[in-house]
Amino acid sequence: MQLLKDKIRNEAKIIDNRIIKVDNFLNHQLDITLFNEIGKEFKRRFAGKEITKIVTIETSGIAIASIVAQYFDNVPVVFAKKHAGLNMNQDVFEAKVYSYTKEQEYSIKISKEFLRPNDKVLIIDDFLASGSALMGLINLLSQSSVEISGAGIVIEKTFQEGRKRILEKGIQLESLAIIDSIKDGQVIFK
Repeated sequence: MQLLKDKIRNEAKIIDNRIIKVDNFLNHQLDITLFNEIGKEFKRRFAGKEITKIVTIETSGIAIASIVAQYFDNVPVVFAKKHAGLNMNQDVFEAKVYSYTKEQEYSIKISKEFLRPNDKVLIIDDFLASGSALMGLINLLSQSSVEISGAGIVIEKTFQEGRKRILEKGIQLESLAIIDSIKDGQVIFK
């Protein structure tokens, strides 16, 4: 997706040749025009799939998933919570996830009332690196017996091998900007 690649090339900040900081358009300040194009592109890539729910992880995935949902007939968006409050149902599906950027493990949870065995789920997230977050979501979703129709990722870093882990599960994986490497502060796209 050229618009996204241009945004990354022109506006992303590279930290230590391993972290791509895109908070000025993707996961802190949001470029809604870009998000609409992301939604259209995911709809095109998953056009042959029946989708009844979109699932993501808080926080960065929520805004993206919400815009994407509009292109799938406004299906509900369900997000896995990292911090369950007192008001969250205690009957949950739960999995562990290791955060690459925060360098810590945490639990993600989705209330069982929001996932049914007849659901056909599209996973949407902002990044795929080592695959820990996506694998945690896949583990959580497998507990609910939903059908995973695919996974849509905005930015993928192939040099961290998350793709391999997801494809081994037999899940259709579509990434809009695939980064092969980062050298001298420059992003090299696949």
